[in-house]
Amino acid sequence: MYWQPSLLGIAGLAMMVHPIVAQARIYVSVEQAQQLLFPNQRLTKHPIIVTNDLQEKMRVASSIRYPFVGERIWRGHDGSWLIIDEVVGKHEMITYAVGIAPNGSVKGIEILEYVESYGYEVADSQWRQQFIGKTANDPIKLNRDIQNISGATLSSKHLTDGVKRVLILYELALKEASRK
Repeated sequence: MYWQPSLLGIAGLAMMVHPIVAQARIYVSVEQAQQLLFPNQRLTKHPIIVTNDLQEKMRVASSIRYPFVGERIWRGHDGSWLIIDEVVGKHEMITYAVGIAPNGSVKGIEILEYVESYGYEVADSQWRQQFIGKTANDPIKLNRDIQNISGATLSSKHLTDGVKRVLILYELALKEASRK
């Protein structure tokens, strides 16, 4: 009896040898996120220095270990803020924007770039709307006040924690600047 390769066998072998590559998907640019979250409003770049103490407080509040970069912050003339941040999805980075209203509540969230092969449902408008109105005083915890997405649990958790960390940043470093 001789072995004869089948088409399925060859395809399966090819899949094992050829890695599955995630393709980056860019949903919106920073400029588009600004227009979506703050239509007809001009924002001014407002970078801050993130001290080790501030970084640690944000880390404790959110469990995000990836360091926050203070260069991607914009301020509106009315005391609103646009903050760009990154968190790890499952393996790759998710870049997102959080719009913060003058009262410190989430105005909206936009996904800028998502690289993972799975979990892209976090970019769905319906899921992101759960954050609107949340402040640093809210729990902002997956399966508590934010619904999980089956099949996107890590992306959901990390984005949820990322929004919490951005709101803590607002409370600790930006809130006072909003009053000036």
